[in-house]
Amino acid sequence: MITIDKLTKFYGNNLAVNNISFTINDNEILGFLGPNGAGKSTTMNMISGFLPMSGGSVEICGVDVSKDPVKAKSNIGYLPEIPPVYPDMRVREYLSFCAGLKRIPHGKRSDEIERVMKLLNITDVQKKLIKNLSKGYKQRVGFAQALLGDPKFLILDEPTVGLDPNQVMEVRNIIKSLKKDHSVIFSSHILSEVSEVCDRVVIINKGVIKAIDTIENLEASVGGSTILHIKIKGDRSRAAAVIENTQGVAEITAIDAEGNDFFAFTVSTKDDADTVRSAIMSELLARKIQITEIFTEKPNLESVFTRLINSESEKKGIDALWDEVGGQPSPLELNKDDFDGKEGEE
Repeated sequence: MITIDKLTKFYGNNLAVNNISFTINDNEILGFLGPNGAGKSTTMNMISGFLPMSGGSVEICGVDVSKDPVKAKSNIGYLPEIPPVYPDMRVREYLSFCAGLKRIPHGKRSDEIERVMKLLNITDVQKKLIKNLSKGYKQRVGFAQALLGDPKFLILDEPTVGLDPNQVMEVRNIIKSLKKDHSVIFSSHILSEVSEVCDRVVIINKGVIKAIDTIENLEASVGGSTILHIKIKGDRSRAAAVIENTQGVAEITAIDAEGNDFFAFTVSTKDDADTVRSAIMSELLARKIQITEIFTEKPNLESVFTRLINSESEKKGIDALWDEVGGQPSPLELNKDDFDGKEGEE
């Protein structure tokens, strides 16, 4: 398990990561989501020990990253957003170099390199200079070095950036297969990718965690009505009246005509969406109104993400939030002078 406790990062006076805590469980795939500048990469850099923290702690298998970095890092493989490859090295030469850094025994090094090259489908480019590879292949070489040594935890920052659709699918399948023996935390801007792969999701914005839960629970938390999208051919007024008077319909909105006698509606439901949809179809067909299309739009990770990121509370600064709870200064504000704040800009 990786335990992140009250993790904090200042860049000068800028609070980039604000006192966040969460865990990464064994044999789990955890998605890390947030808009640009939310603090995702900063957090992942601190978890990996690549970037010093201003406050809080990270423990990997019970070992504090700050107190015993070598032992803690022996349990992780890290792929930053920009793959840490050396362009003037050949692929196999680079992986051999990384295997040495990870202290993989000489007798096992060749087999381990073969294993990760096969897993990432880069065996055919092992003799090529990295600088001559496409962006997608460079990404896969970076992923391969993270897998060297078969670490218990993998930290992947945007692992599918630069890959074509087929390669994205391959990497997704690799990540899912790794769950048997590893835990994976990865960030991505592709919400459908996270929905397909992850067991749980952490959503962060402006350095603050907004939600931690399974995707199913997050989607259920959105609440509100389910939306039906309906297209019909026939009399618009008759169709609208039929739909509006169907039991379970909360609200109906007509969309502009899409051609002669073709019309579209969006319908919000107050009862079970499948039951309402069946009732609407039965009523329309009974009146000989032709349905050309009908589908259900249910709450998904994208709607959860949008709601959390665009919520009114996100428009308020940290000081304003503290004013609301009595005007007390933030504990972080009291202590930030203890931090040197000399690191570079994010």
